[in-house]
Formats: sequence, structure tokens, C-alpha cells
Amino acid sequence: MGESAACAEGAAGPGSRPVYPDPEGKRGLRRRLRAERAALEERRRAETDEMIGARVRGLAAWARADVVFTYLSIGAEVDTRALIREAWAAGKCVCLPRVVSGSRTLAWHRVHALDGLAPGPFGIEEPVPGVHPVVTVSAITDCSRSLALVPGLAFDRAGFRLGYGGGYYDRFLSGFPGASLGLCHRRFLVDDLAALGARDAWDRPVGTVLTEEGPVVAAMSARG
Repeated sequence: MGESAACAEGAAGPGSRPVYPDPEGKRGLRRRLRAERAALEERRRAETDEMIGARVRGLAAWARADVVFTYLSIGAEVDTRALIREAWAAGKCVCLPRVVSGSRTLAWHRVHALDGLAPGPFGIEEPVPGVHPVVTVSAITDCSRSLALVPGLAFDRAGFRLGYGGGYYDRFLSGFPGASLGLCHRRFLVDDLAALGARDAWDRPVGTVLTEEGPVVAAMSARG
């Protein structure tokens, strides 16, 4: 299948690259994109992450935010650790997620340092209950001054994401009224995940997708 065929399927548009449907649907596409992301040259990946970080810091939503809900980057994910340190330096409240045992939901805890975290069910460092205070979205008095940084293997131009499975961030986004920002290398921005068989009815979009080339205002969120 050539690039023109992929574009005809709606898999790629201007500024996006062709990504072809996988016979295994989401599962197969996740596997392919994980491998591709892990294969990126480390120096180039770090440079791209720095560019994305600079784009984040230049956003009005970042400047306005008093509270930042963010994932703690691991492996080849777009780096958030530098942004976390800068948020602290700017006096922002930084909240990291913890997987709630026995459910597919996230609890958010305020953290002041990255030491003292503990491995969660998936081996990711998480806040510790009783040590790091819980922050609930409902307790935030002005959600217009909150920002969520959201991970993903890929994003599309409607703001939908291909995550890691489980729907944790979909559940969070469904009840989060603040600004939401999906961080993504441009090579993992596609035109339409639905055309790739990689979107479900319960998926929730972010408000903006941000790549090293700048923000893409998500069409679905803009209509909402």
C-alpha cells in the first residue's frame, strides 16, 4: 500500500505521516508504535523532547496554570521531568497519578520531589498514599487555572490518543474541566485514529495536541 492510499483512507494529512491499519487493531498498532518509538535515536529524541518542553512553557495555559496534573515520563515517553522541575520553580502545584488498586482509575497526589515515590502495579514510580496528599479535581476552586499533560503512543487531529490500554486517562479526561495537553512527537501525529481501527466509543480527546512543531487544537474538543 502506498502513501497515497493511506491518505485516501484518512490515515495521514498535512503534517502527519502515513500509518497503516493493523490487522490486530489497537493491540497490534500499540506494539508497532512502541517498537518504533523505542528505536528512535536517543540524542534526537532528547532534542525533540526539549523542543516540545519549550513549546509547553510558551503556552498561555502553562503560564496560567496553578495546578499541573502530569504523568511522570519513563523510557521513550515525551519527557516531563524537566517540566515538573520548572513547575515547582514557578510555584505551581504538581500532581502525579497513582493507579487505584482494584480499579481502572487514577488518584492524583501533590508531590514536592521525585524521590520518595514507589513502584506501582506497572512498575512506574507513583506517589505514596499517606505521604503525598491527595488532590481531587472537585476540590480545585478555579479549574481554568489547571492543566493536564497527557501521554500517548500516538494522537490524532481530533485530540484522540492511542494509550497503553486500560482507559485510565479516558476516565480522568471525562471528568477534568481544565486544559488538557497531549504531548507527542510529530511523527506520531496521525490524521484519524478511527480510520486505523484504533478508536473506541469510550475514548476521550485532549483539548490540544502539542508536537515539536507547535500546537494542534483538537477538533472534537473545540466542538465540545
